[in-house]
Amino acid sequence: MIATRKLGFWMTLALVVGNMIGSGIYILPATLAPLGQNQLIGWAVTIAGALCLAFTFARLGARLPLAGGPYAYAQTAFGPVGGFVTAWSYWTMIWAGNGAVAVAVVSNLSLIFPVMGRVPGFPAIISVGCVWLLTAVNIRGVRAAGDVSVVTTVLKLVPLVGLIGLTLWLLLTGAPRAVQPAVPLSGTVVAAAAGLTFWGFLGLESATVPADKVENAASVVPRATLIGVALTGFVYIGISTAFALYMPMQAAAASPAPVADFLARFFGSGVGQIVAVFAAISAFGTLNGFILLQGEVPWAMAKGGVFPRWFATEGSRGTPVRSHLVSSVLLSIVTLLNFGRGMGDLFAFIASVSLAAGMLSYFLAMLSAVRLLPGERILAVAALIGAGFIAWAAWGLGGEALSYGAGFIALGLPVYLWVRSDAAASTALNGHG
Repeated sequence: MIATRKLGFWMTLALVVGNMIGSGIYILPATLAPLGQNQLIGWAVTIAGALCLAFTFARLGARLPLAGGPYAYAQTAFGPVGGFVTAWSYWTMIWAGNGAVAVAVVSNLSLIFPVMGRVPGFPAIISVGCVWLLTAVNIRGVRAAGDVSVVTTVLKLVPLVGLIGLTLWLLLTGAPRAVQPAVPLSGTVVAAAAGLTFWGFLGLESATVPADKVENAASVVPRATLIGVALTGFVYIGISTAFALYMPMQAAAASPAPVADFLARFFGSGVGQIVAVFAAISAFGTLNGFILLQGEVPWAMAKGGVFPRWFATEGSRGTPVRSHLVSSVLLSIVTLLNFGRGMGDLFAFIASVSLAAGMLSYFLAMLSAVRLLPGERILAVAALIGAGFIAWAAWGLGGEALSYGAGFIALGLPVYLWVRSDAAASTALNGHG
């Protein structure tokens, strides 16, 4: 077997930042614009909640650098049932959510090559092609995936940092601000904003999932997690502030590419295609990082005895080949079955359902921290705040999304019963022998 080269600090940080800063920030300004100042409060609450989650995952990663992330902690704290529910919820969120990210890659490319959006089914086919290209990269080895994460993370930050820099320049020069209509403050609307903005922080736990493949994981995982979330929060609040100050709400809400349109107001219309390239790269990098995770989770579950043992087999390069293949097949099916939807509708549908399915994994991971590290009072406070934030943000998603998410989780019950009965039969057979 070829020796596995592990992820260093910069690759791990790129995985965390790259998984969070993806497709969402390029389209969320349009989705959030009608919420007015409620969106800024929503961002602030989400960033605070994300920092609590990050602190909790950082402490867990330092004290218990186990492969599998949220699943590993829930399995240790609550046993096989808690571990399976957490892992199934998390895995469903990843492979289903990857469909939305893959669509975002093609959606941005279609701004450069309009023919892609005019041929029925073609966007879905290209999306699936991106999935399998990056599946091959991840099967080749974790370092190959890490190299892609570093390059794409650096590139994706270019237009976002440029937009924040432009905003600072406008503030310093006293440029006139946009006149925004008054939108009443509402707790319900803020909750809805938090539910949407949390999509931008999915992946904050990314460093904990492949912890066994990270160099000096007890030190690198918590540092990469906390620094990554803080950096991402700075970028998000900077972008939202820029839109609140210098782009009319109606223009932002009506824009299919709000970041490109914001920059075009000051640099000309030609900037749109340039930003579309960076947005496609951003989504492509995020897709790469989450494909890495969608292979690691079933492998860790199988190693822990709560998923079919078939998934525990590794390839010659030490990567979970079977987990990658099955996850990408499921992802491809979801994308192709919904190819009739428009790209915007397809993104919104898959994103909301996957997010609803995955909220449970974050909630149980927070409760796991309280149980596993009972002597750490600050950690317990952060974990309980994080759990409360997750419950509140899930409520903000609405009943329809939560119903779909619950349906995805319920589909895991037959799998769990099958695995447990198979394990019991194997134990009985060995005992009889």
